[in-house]
Amino acid sequence: MTRTAASLYLGLISGTSADGIAAALLRFARRPEILAARTFGYPAGTRARVLALARNDAAIRLEDYGRLDVEIGGCFAEAALALLHGAGTDPRELAAIGSHGQTVCHRPDGPFPFTLQIGDPNVIAERTGVVTVADFRRADVAAGGQGAPLLPALHAAVLADPAAARAILNLGGIANLTLLIPGRPVLGFDTGPANCLLDAWSMRVRGPERDEGGAWARSGRVDPALLSRLLDDPYFAAPPPKSTGREYFNLDWLDARLPSGIEPADVQATLLQLSVRSIAGALRAHAREVREVRELYACGGGVHNGALMEALRRELPEVRIDTTAALGLDPDFVEAAGFAWLARARLENLPGNLASVTGARGPRMLGAIYQPFATR
Repeated sequence: MTRTAASLYLGLISGTSADGIAAALLRFARRPEILAARTFGYPAGTRARVLALARNDAAIRLEDYGRLDVEIGGCFAEAALALLHGAGTDPRELAAIGSHGQTVCHRPDGPFPFTLQIGDPNVIAERTGVVTVADFRRADVAAGGQGAPLLPALHAAVLADPAAARAILNLGGIANLTLLIPGRPVLGFDTGPANCLLDAWSMRVRGPERDEGGAWARSGRVDPALLSRLLDDPYFAAPPPKSTGREYFNLDWLDARLPSGIEPADVQATLLQLSVRSIAGALRAHAREVREVRELYACGGGVHNGALMEALRRELPEVRIDTTAALGLDPDFVEAAGFAWLARARLENLPGNLASVTGARGPRMLGAIYQPFATR
């Protein structure tokens, strides 16, 4: 194993909701330490173009796709440089940047499985002068895996307790669950929507305003018939490995199941309960009725939705629910930290996936390495 001289890495990701670029500067010693972290919003109009591209029925000219790929790469480069400047860190101190990019389509099943992220890493390497590792998911897909989720490998390496069973829950646009049970292979998979439908419905009804903290969801009542119809989707009962995204759980998916005459706030309350019930159902199905898992640590933007966190605690009273801050990792930047960690693994020629999670045929090195013109 070849170790890099520098111990500083920077991770970048924009998640399913495309609400900004999370950037985290890490030092790797015995365990990763986040030295600086910040979320950078996209310029006006960029997010709308990303979401338009990610819609299931989106049509885009090849020229527009290419321009957006370069534009997003530039946004990621600017975020990296701004974070380094604020931290007083010279880019030359970095071993590498790990860039997940922006997912615009994820189809890991079928005769031609693929996953597609934009944000040209050549642009990031050129503008920052830092070795950039990107395109983390496609090697796993090529090996028969889902290409997602990838963060369970970090969870297992950093957040596991050899004496206790734990669950790590990422509440992004999509929710994904990692089960860390001593003596058993790591299990991780996407449970379904966390924030993506909540955000999309709120923005349809109330304009650009998201349901911050879940206040609007609190004002409505759960519609049992609608909730049952939503939970009947076969994705929720499908066994892992499995992954999903906005191309599946979107407003078209909701509209196909939405009865007429229901109050918009009641739809929001029902969507919140859909997230909670699908997460709790997945935990119960794969952790032996939760008898083994008594600790759940959440991360991602959903930890700031008080209504969602409270509903999870009501649904799972037998489980202690906290955020990953209790384990020493900022819940807002676990994913960004994860792609710094994966960049480090790639430079050290180590596999980055867990076949027990993704279903790949075995361990694979993830990511391609993009060198700037002048490297150290």
